Amino acid sequence: MVSLKEKDMASLEGQPAPDFELYGTDGIKHALRDYSGKTLVIYFYPKDNTPGCTKEACAFRDLHQELVSRGIVLLGVSRDSLVSHDRFIRSFGLPFVLLSDPDTSMMESYGAFGEKMRYGKKSLGTIRSTVVVGPDGRVAKHWQTVKKADSHPAEVVDFLLKGG
Repeated sequence: MVSLKEKDMASLEGQPAPDFELYGTDGIKHALRDYSGKTLVIYFYPKDNTPGCTKEACAFRDLHQELVSRGIVLLGVSRDSLVSHDRFIRSFGLPFVLLSDPDTSMMESYGAFGEKMRYGKKSLGTIRSTVVVGPDGRVAKHWQTVKKADSHPAEVVDFLLKGG
């Protein structure tokens, strides 16, 4: 039997992507079913306007046109409010939708919220991670823990360009 902790840390690759319904900065409620037939990149990050999260968002911003030109949709997800997300988008010119997950339901289903190490201490929080959901609704790639926020978006795009 797999413990909850082991289950949370298991890769989602090859599995059907967990369903979700969350409001985005475009004023629309987004659900997995809305992206059927499309490749979807979902990146989970701890907090708007913090150094690592800003570097990651800006790197995705800089690569966004590459994704759009290939019909790939990018969504960012954190616990922050839509008001906070709107400020974050305006401050850094982010051209993609951010989803607000205040109760962490989506993040938990994707293994992006739970126990983590921070400054050598265990804490509960958002785990910086990314999933690529294929047109078939299955997780094609799952980065369970992103270590380098600034270079990770290039890694995601590289995976997608190689046919991921």
